Amino acid sequence: ALENPLNYARNYLGDILDRCVDRVIYLDSDIIVVDDISKLWNTTLTNSRIIGAPEYCHANFTKYFTTGFWSDPGLSGSFSGRKPCYFNTGVMVMDLVKWREGDYREKIETWMQLQKKRRIYDLGSLPPFLLVFGGDVEAIDHRWNQHGLGGDNVRGSCRSLHKGPVSLLHWSGKG
Repeated sequence: ALENPLNYARNYLGDILDRCVDRVIYLDSDIIVVDDISKLWNTTLTNSRIIGAPEYCHANFTKYFTTGFWSDPGLSGSFSGRKPCYFNTGVMVMDLVKWREGDYREKIETWMQLQKKRRIYDLGSLPPFLLVFGGDVEAIDHRWNQHGLGGDNVRGSCRSLHKGPVSLLHWSGKG
């Protein structure tokens, strides 16, 4: 499912949407919003930040990339000087003006093209976003991504729940 071409649609919002659209909230299709979405819309993207998303700095960031990626200083060095955290691209506030001006679609596509030649990451459409934006994301309150719902309690694959309040429910696509 993560390799499905529709997962890459978020990369092209700046091209697909009319130029007068300067901001967008991108939400995956497995989400239920249970709060006033205008609160998320009003998120401030400070300084040069292009996107805002809930970040998870405790997640093992290295597992999203192959051993070949980490053993190549030319590739792993792309994170040099940054403190990247995992963020879920299924919930993002995007500044499309800065997105277009910074050619972020092309930056993401560069990593996608490299992936076609040499497998450097797993998990489909997420790693190119981590490569381009990791360490430069406006952190949004976790209430906007109660993720991991739909896991398997019997196998213990459910994630711990955010302590609330919760504004958005995000399923994992299972169960």
